[in-house]
Amino acid sequence: DAQTVCRDLLPHLEETQDEGIEAAESLWTSFADGRVRLRIDNSCPQTPITVHQMFKESLEKYGSLNALASKKNGKWEKITFSEYYCLSRKAAKSFLKLGLERFHSVAILGFNSPEWFISAVGAIFAGGIVTGIYTTNSPEACHYIAHDSKTNIMVVENQKQLEKIMQVQEGKCKVSSVCVCLYLSHSVEWEHCLLQMEEFLELGDDIPDATLDYIINSQKPNQCCVLIYTSGTTGKPKGAMLSHDNITWTSAHCSRAGDMQPAEVQQESIVSYLPLSHIAAQIYDLWTGIKWGEQVYFAEPDALKGSLINTLKEVQPTSHMGVPRVWEKIMEKLKDASAQSGFMKKKILSWAMSLSLERNLNCSSSSDLKQFWTRLADYLVLAKIRNALGFSSCQKHFSGAAPLNTETLYFFLGLNITLYEAYGMSETTGPHCLSGPYIYRQHSCGKPVPGCKVKLVDEDTEGNGEICFWGRTVFMGYLNMEDKTKEAFDEDGWLHSGDLGKLDKDGFLYVTGRIKDLIITAGGENVPPIPIEDAVKNELPIISNAMVIGDKKKFLSMLLTLKSVLDPDTSDPTDILTEQARDFCQKIGSKATKVSEIVATRDQAIYQAIQEGINKVNMNATNRVHCIQKWIVLPRDFSISGGELGPTMKLKRLTVLEKYRNEVDSFYEE
Repeated sequence: DAQTVCRDLLPHLEETQDEGIEAAESLWTSFADGRVRLRIDNSCPQTPITVHQMFKESLEKYGSLNALASKKNGKWEKITFSEYYCLSRKAAKSFLKLGLERFHSVAILGFNSPEWFISAVGAIFAGGIVTGIYTTNSPEACHYIAHDSKTNIMVVENQKQLEKIMQVQEGKCKVSSVCVCLYLSHSVEWEHCLLQMEEFLELGDDIPDATLDYIINSQKPNQCCVLIYTSGTTGKPKGAMLSHDNITWTSAHCSRAGDMQPAEVQQESIVSYLPLSHIAAQIYDLWTGIKWGEQVYFAEPDALKGSLINTLKEVQPTSHMGVPRVWEKIMEKLKDASAQSGFMKKKILSWAMSLSLERNLNCSSSSDLKQFWTRLADYLVLAKIRNALGFSSCQKHFSGAAPLNTETLYFFLGLNITLYEAYGMSETTGPHCLSGPYIYRQHSCGKPVPGCKVKLVDEDTEGNGEICFWGRTVFMGYLNMEDKTKEAFDEDGWLHSGDLGKLDKDGFLYVTGRIKDLIITAGGENVPPIPIEDAVKNELPIISNAMVIGDKKKFLSMLLTLKSVLDPDTSDPTDILTEQARDFCQKIGSKATKVSEIVATRDQAIYQAIQEGINKVNMNATNRVHCIQKWIVLPRDFSISGGELGPTMKLKRLTVLEKYRNEVDSFYEE
């Protein structure tokens, strides 16, 4: 094509041609260089586009607006969308210079930052695949992902993360700030090409723009550009391959701006703090941010250890997303603060929250006097709390990645904050169903986004069936796992979720459990554990985690943990009870302040209160089979470091069963 190219890039450019690439006839593939047939029908006829095309479209609308903001030396440093785009192109050239091959991976190991975003976008522009790695991953887990994804280049945040990589292959390197390591071969040999981001971005200056444009223009919407690795709770982590169309379609139709009236549209501002290796945060922060011209503020790395509130108060975002555990931690903090306040403050807060909850739960009109008191309570009390949380400008609050329990939902309704639930998987590019101001029902995760469908299979008498997905959010397949990919789809191409749910007459979806979590007792009874667990936690404010046991057993039992203060440095649970838990102890006549005191002495007052709470839950059980007959309080709360929780705070049931096998066996000894 008479374009100027670097001689070293000729093999890379030859690979961008169509020869040898799988024809786009199948709905799925397990190859990184494969193509899939897009699920386009009359409900979603829009022409598919690539990530670069999406960015270029946004650039015309938002080029001069601020895109990314990060704190340096106590001040916010901001870059515009035009600067963001230019930096991403520079990163793409540098990746090419370092040897990034077509459909090979750039793996990013670090906390959320402009460098993370620029590296991700640059990797895709250069024809690679972006792969996020959890910062909490072990060296072995990092190695598995690097090998499985054919990582050419690793972007790491700091010395601590680099050392994980160097544990795989011995080597000594001096590095600071963001650095880049060049992955040379599949046998994990590292050339120590260690650069700070500023140096890295200058590396590809000699690569012509025409060369990069050639690579960008060769990309197709039905090719892979993002890899999201599952947590591996049921086996090896699986690399879910997402296409350009998956990313661009989801970004366009799962947006905050998209459900606003034209007169309301303004530049959204959000705070990025959840792991970008998880699809929920990556879609919400990175890709939707580009599509809708949002200003993304990056939280401090210790956000989940306590500093998030400070960032929220400073930024006052217009939209916020958290996993249920984040919302629960905010709730617990507020409850602790309330427990330490004076009698009158407690009474006033309780009065204000009860009025707000009643209004939000009761859609029918109330008297003018009642409405007056509710507005007054919101103005005098609740608005101040929302401001203290950083939510005074927040119009939409989202929850995703796991089910939200009723206690948390009602608590925030009491603050006049509606939590909109989203539902999906890594395999559906995040949210396949979404709630919002115009699509909302309590306890529901909304309706499928445009261009997507949901159906239930194998429904029981109560209308519960396995949730199945169809649409342009549905992924390409699992990398290098043809068998697992085939298992995920049925003959008609519907993706099976493994989750149980119900649909109401208006098409709202309610997730009711997970098939793999479903307990089948020795008598053949099917018992969904989550409603029972939520009921116990709701009845007993001292309980942090509750896990039902009973698969192939004669009766149900339960493992319990108590709410304890988290270590500010590690986020691990300590032995000290939270203020809310201590308040519970005092009310029932116990002086305990530590978990170890309660467990070691089997504190009579607390154990009796727990039994009474479980008795109340049992009274409301569907039948006797659903009753908890035995339970035990564990000496330490569940945590990521302990192995009981995954990176997104999901309970790893099989791990818990193995870790506490002796305690479980004791329940069923004759």
